[in-house]
Amino acid sequence: MSKLIAPSILAADFGNLQRDVEMVNNSDADWFHIDIMDGVFVPNISYGMPVLKAITKHAKKTIDVHLMIIDPDRYIQTFADLGADILTVHYEACTHLHRTIQAIKAAGMKAGVALNPHTPIAVLEDIINDIDLVLIMSVNPGFGGQSFIENTYKKIQQLKNLIEFSETDTLIEVDGGVTDQNANKLIEVGADALVAGSFVFKSEDPTATIANLKSIIN
Repeated sequence: MSKLIAPSILAADFGNLQRDVEMVNNSDADWFHIDIMDGVFVPNISYGMPVLKAITKHAKKTIDVHLMIIDPDRYIQTFADLGADILTVHYEACTHLHRTIQAIKAAGMKAGVALNPHTPIAVLEDIINDIDLVLIMSVNPGFGGQSFIENTYKKIQQLKNLIEFSETDTLIEVDGGVTDQNANKLIEVGADALVAGSFVFKSEDPTATIANLKSIIN
């Protein structure tokens, strides 16, 4: 399977949202990565349902939704209805993670679990076979433009070992501080999908930046 690039729409220009969505549509990117923040689980608030609806109306690629919110179970069907293909919840936000994963799948989406930088891979041992994707946060969640946490490489390797030991085909996604300087190493240690926000949308030519990242990792 070719490795995936998922531009983070959180870093897009919200005054020109349709333009930036069309840019991703026409680029070498594979997924739209969409961060939903509630100001409680993380110290920031992003866009809500109306903006997501506007994005999915124009997006022509996989919609990869990352929920940084408390009590995500309340909104699973809502995100399915809005067109999410993958719904990722935080391990730290779910009291009954297995039930949450089953509910996501029952709503017709792929189920992802995100881990904060301080959360060890071992917490997924009993549930890895039920998860379609694990999102490793390589920065502390809540704000774009942060510096990459170097310990991420070790966590990816640990997760890859768990996936192989469990004989599952769970994907590994990495979110935070991804650039052309670390993309290749992230893939080498086991990542399958890279989320890139500021690095893409703050560049002079986002389409070329995406193409360059894609060429680096494949």
